[in-house]
Amino acid sequence: MVIENYRKELWCILEGTVIVDNSSKVIGNFEMSCEIVAREALACHERGGMIIFIGNGGSAAICNHCAIDWWKNGGILTRVFFGDSHLTCLANDFGYEFIFSKPIEDMTNKNDLLIAISSSGRSMNIRNGVIAARKIGMKVITLSGFSWDNPLKTMGDYNIYAPSESYGFVETTHGIILHAASDAFNELRNL
Repeated sequence: MVIENYRKELWCILEGTVIVDNSSKVIGNFEMSCEIVAREALACHERGGMIIFIGNGGSAAICNHCAIDWWKNGGILTRVFFGDSHLTCLANDFGYEFIFSKPIEDMTNKNDLLIAISSSGRSMNIRNGVIAARKIGMKVITLSGFSWDNPLKTMGDYNIYAPSESYGFVETTHGIILHAASDAFNELRNL
C-alpha cells in the first residue's frame, strides 16, 4: 500500500508541477517546464556558455548528477560550485550565504545559464547566487517546492514549482524534470 500511495502522490505532484514567470504567472505545466529547460540549455550551448548548477544537500546531489549527465551525454559545458575546500574556504572568508554568489560573480558570464535548485525556495545562499547571476545578465531557471509563495519562485526568468511539502517528492520531481530536459536537449541538438 505504501508504494502504491507513493506512486499516486508522485503522479499528482508531476501533474501539478508548473513553470511560472517572475511575477508568478503560470506559463506552462510539467512538459513545458522540461521543454523550456532544454531550449534554454540549447541557447546557452549555442552562445558558447555553460550551465551552472547550484543546490544544497539533496539538491546538490541532483546538481552533481545532472552536471555530469548534461556534459557527458549532451556535450554541453557544466559546472558546480561546491566541494569540501570550496565550501569551507568561501564559508569561512565570506559566510555560507555567499558560497555560490562569489564564484558566480568571479567565474561566469552572461552567456552562461544558472539552474538554481532549492526544495524550500528559501535558502539564502541559493537566492544570493541567483541575484549575482541576474546582475551579470545570465539566464536563470529555478526549481523549488514547498510553499507557493517561496521567494525563489519569482527570482528566475523561468521558475519551476513542484507542489509538495516533502523533500523526497520535490527532489524526485526536480530530478525527473532535469533528466527529461537533458534528453530533450540531446534530441534538439541532433535535429
